[in-house]
Amino acid sequence: MPTSHAPLRNWAGNVTFASPRVHRPTTVDELRRLVRDTTGIRALGSGHSFNLVADSDRDLVRLDGLPVVTEVDPDASTVTVSGGLRYADLAAALHREGHALANLASLPHISVAGSCATGTHGSGDGQRCLSAAVRALELVGPDGDLRWLSRDADPEVFPGTVVALGALGVVTRLTLEIEPAYEMTQRVRIGVPLDEVAERIDDVFGAATSVSLFTDWRAGEGDVWLKNRTDRPAGDWHGGRPAAGPMHPVPGMPPEPSTEQLGTVGPWFERLPHFRPELPPSAGDELQSELYLPRGAAPAAFAALREIGHLIAPALHISEVRTIRADDLWLSPAYGRDSVAFHFTWRKDPATVLPVLSAVEERLVPLGARPHWGKLTALAPAEVIGGYERGADFGRLARDLDPDGKFRNAFTDALFPRV
Repeated sequence: MPTSHAPLRNWAGNVTFASPRVHRPTTVDELRRLVRDTTGIRALGSGHSFNLVADSDRDLVRLDGLPVVTEVDPDASTVTVSGGLRYADLAAALHREGHALANLASLPHISVAGSCATGTHGSGDGQRCLSAAVRALELVGPDGDLRWLSRDADPEVFPGTVVALGALGVVTRLTLEIEPAYEMTQRVRIGVPLDEVAERIDDVFGAATSVSLFTDWRAGEGDVWLKNRTDRPAGDWHGGRPAAGPMHPVPGMPPEPSTEQLGTVGPWFERLPHFRPELPPSAGDELQSELYLPRGAAPAAFAALREIGHLIAPALHISEVRTIRADDLWLSPAYGRDSVAFHFTWRKDPATVLPVLSAVEERLVPLGARPHWGKLTALAPAEVIGGYERGADFGRLARDLDPDGKFRNAFTDALFPRV
């Protein structure tokens, strides 16, 4: 089994993992023995988190060396996949067989297990986060045992096992909901006044299957990306003006990494993400934070961010606003409420960014904000978990499944202190 002792960094380069060993097993049996024989271990996905959620001062394990699994059950409308698989590879495999996922994130480069563990999402009034598509999952427990949990067989605890921050075990397989393949278009409208978006939230975000607003909060306007399924009617909102050519979400960046626009019809997995899987979306020279709010708080959040747009814009590459449908997953930031998410891609300058991030959170937390689990926040752990009604239930579940804390780290200890 390959093991690396060199320091490992995340995609953005702002985190150096503390683990002295990074393992890459090539079989599930190797993984089970590794977990059984270590005193502490954490699974590491594609490294796209910007905080210490995946860190460990003991062992780390990557799952991308395990055998690739993509087993479609057409009768159940599900696919079972290996946890280390990237969404880009899964999407291509599904499409070849005439199937699709309902939703994808803006980056197709991320792993399925890591994305689901942190509540990662795309956009759309009717679209839930990626984790909500999980119907079942397989965990390697602390003794190296395999445990299969499903929504049907374990209804009382299953909603606590999907967005789990790696604290319940190493996820080796997941079963996801699928549907027949479909086609989409993507159009961009530029110069859209932020006043119009705030006043017509339902019209703007209901104008397509998946909608994103990009802005810097200072200019008073933004660009709206509209991704619509060809088998569904589009909304009748047409604010701003159509883009004359292909766009990148970050102004001034070359458009080549972006997925095709200008209304050209194409397969779902080539339109739902913002970026093409074969090209890097950027150099990783950035930091990210994101806050989920109740959908009804959107107008107040727009007003609050525009008041400090002069602080935000100099520290920012771009900010994105998306909508997410409610789900029942205990640690999902969209748990129990339709949500609007305010995402910030910051310049890689922590000394400048952190005070601005604090100012943003100071204004949005009173509106009910929940931070993304894989991104930066200035909030204390108690403030973060205080926004989750089922947080204590998850803490008990983690103690039940991992009584000795083999899968814990400093990040989860701060959120769920041992008792």
